[in-house]
Amino acid sequence: MQTQRNGNALKGEIVVRVEQAVQAPAEVVYELLADVGGHLEWGGRMQKKNYRLLSIQAPEGPASVGTEFSSSGADAMGTFIDTSVVTEATRPSLFEFVTEARLSTKRGKVVEWTLVHRYEISSGAEDSTVSYTIRTVRISELPGALRLFNVLGLRALLTGLARSNVRRGFRNLVKMSEQRASAR
Repeated sequence: MQTQRNGNALKGEIVVRVEQAVQAPAEVVYELLADVGGHLEWGGRMQKKNYRLLSIQAPEGPASVGTEFSSSGADAMGTFIDTSVVTEATRPSLFEFVTEARLSTKRGKVVEWTLVHRYEISSGAEDSTVSYTIRTVRISELPGALRLFNVLGLRALLTGLARSNVRRGFRNLVKMSEQRASAR
């Protein structure tokens, strides 16, 4: 039996990368990332209401490879429920997790995504540089205007728009890292 491919599914990956110097040691940044429950602050409360985490269920303590957690949130297109697993955790330089997301759109569609979140932290004496890459490796169906991600030339434009949402949460992480470092 041959499986028919969904013509509205994502063709290829969508990759968004941001990088910034941080006035905090790599260890401080890593601690914030490994505290998955704390993502609710910089990825939730500090975000815009239409693009943010609303809840996280995670084990206490720092996450390590194999740690599983779930979250829910708001998106301009609807609401999402995620399950994630930590795939890399090398203190203090690398933290990565894979998310299986389920987006319920305002129009009643359900869209499933697979995302890889990777944070790389290079260390200086009192500062560090953090890069965050989010790769969308699968979307079951591109609803509405998101179908334009499959149009050559428009993908770059839409990826730039996605980068602005990603950048806001990333800046919140940087801000919290710097506040923690100065409080020490």
